[in-house]
Amino acid sequence: MTLCVMLQGTASDVGKSVLVAGLCRILAQDGHKVAPFKAQNMALNSGITASGDEMGRAQIFQAEAAGIAPDVRMNPVLLKPTSDRKSQVIVMGKVLCDMDAVTYHEFKPRLQARIDEVYHSLAREQDVIVLEGAGSPAEINLRDRDIVNMGMAELIDAPVILVADIDRGGVFASIYGTLALLPEAERARIKGVIINKFRGDVALLMPGIRQIEALTAVPVIGVMPYLSLTLEDEDGVVLQPGSHKYRQQQTRDLDVVVVRVPHISNFTDFNALAAQPDVTLRYVNSPAELGSPDLLILPGSKNTLGDLAFLNQSGLSAAIIAAHGDGVPVIGICGGFQMLGRRLIDGVESGIDEMPGLGLLDCETVFAREKVTTQVQATVVSQAHGLLAGCSGLAVEGYEIHMGETERAAGVTPFTRLSRRNRAEVSIEEGAISQDGLVAGTYIHGIFDAPHFTRALLNTLRQRKGLAPIEGEPFDYHAFKNEQFDKLAAAMRQHLDMTAIYRIIERCELPACHEPCEEHA
Repeated sequence: MTLCVMLQGTASDVGKSVLVAGLCRILAQDGHKVAPFKAQNMALNSGITASGDEMGRAQIFQAEAAGIAPDVRMNPVLLKPTSDRKSQVIVMGKVLCDMDAVTYHEFKPRLQARIDEVYHSLAREQDVIVLEGAGSPAEINLRDRDIVNMGMAELIDAPVILVADIDRGGVFASIYGTLALLPEAERARIKGVIINKFRGDVALLMPGIRQIEALTAVPVIGVMPYLSLTLEDEDGVVLQPGSHKYRQQQTRDLDVVVVRVPHISNFTDFNALAAQPDVTLRYVNSPAELGSPDLLILPGSKNTLGDLAFLNQSGLSAAIIAAHGDGVPVIGICGGFQMLGRRLIDGVESGIDEMPGLGLLDCETVFAREKVTTQVQATVVSQAHGLLAGCSGLAVEGYEIHMGETERAAGVTPFTRLSRRNRAEVSIEEGAISQDGLVAGTYIHGIFDAPHFTRALLNTLRQRKGLAPIEGEPFDYHAFKNEQFDKLAAAMRQHLDMTAIYRIIERCELPACHEPCEEHA
């Protein structure tokens, strides 16, 4: 029988995704076949499997931590908000339809049998499944049709560890309140509590820990410190005002700015840039914040025309055009690429028929109902000058997720030539480069993960600034991520009672010989 444990949270953004990744890493290090699972994910950060299926980036990230290939069964239902009221519903990697919240709530029971089937299909291939909940199990207005928190735990009879974020304040109230709102049978599933993101001396917490344990009869099995690790984020909560993850960075040689549009998607594209030794990455959403960057990036969007309207209304469109006029290079990824063109024709995604783009690339986009979801390999098309001159012929890879096709005007140079889409060999030119070589657009997400391409691009920016290029072996983001996973696992082993966690997973049925964490020794 496959063992399992589920991490649920007192709220969204308490660190569940990261702790699931860390637990997957620990179990893999200890010799167990382990996979992550989240029945339903709501996020605009997604990726594509080798089979061309779309799933949440968080489960891809967790699969990487486990040392296995992402599988759409790890995230059978993905919701991608297209507006404040509607989301695109993706089931087993394919678009089903758009639904408003009420319609989807009524639809959820129809998904339960499918989720159950998919979970057990995945579980049969593993020793342990580490599940992740969503939001909070105490969202009592949604409990009757829950498929991702206690509803999922009940379906497979999973023990639960509750994660609470002390950094946002009120941690003991959130723990107590969550448990108080659960029916007795559901409270009984919660076998331990992790207090996450603590800054300071754990000794100061101990009176509160003893009291909350006495009040709830649930043990606190560890206190995780606030970790300064470079790890992927599940969704755009970390980009909202008040979040400090991408603020207060050390000033480095190159200033790279990403425009934070309201429906930004796949901003994990830029994690590899943020990790570079000579890059300061900033997210901005007003002309006043723009400054004079060395590179300006328009990211992907789940509502391209809606976000283009935001650029126009906020004055950012004019600011971006002016920045280009001043010689600032501009790159657009996916929706950002579409916005850089002359015209966008919709009627599918946003409810707006058409809209003029920024006009920095001589191309036009027509949206379609069929979504393109592919993993790709490509090479950068040769450039005589401009931003990508040093990148000519370099290999890149990533994935495409878009609902539209972009046609270049005659004579416009493409960005890349695709050599593989999913498992098929192809020869397709995609993307576009402006005549002056300072504006580029591509549909390839994850392009900055390619070390040689990214270093060549950054060295071009350095030379434009009068700085010497950085020579030698380029920074390897994939190796860096593995180091971060190992650091996360080491921190969790230090600060969590891993003996207790193994016991929760299944009463010591797994072979383990772990020392208690420092706080509980």
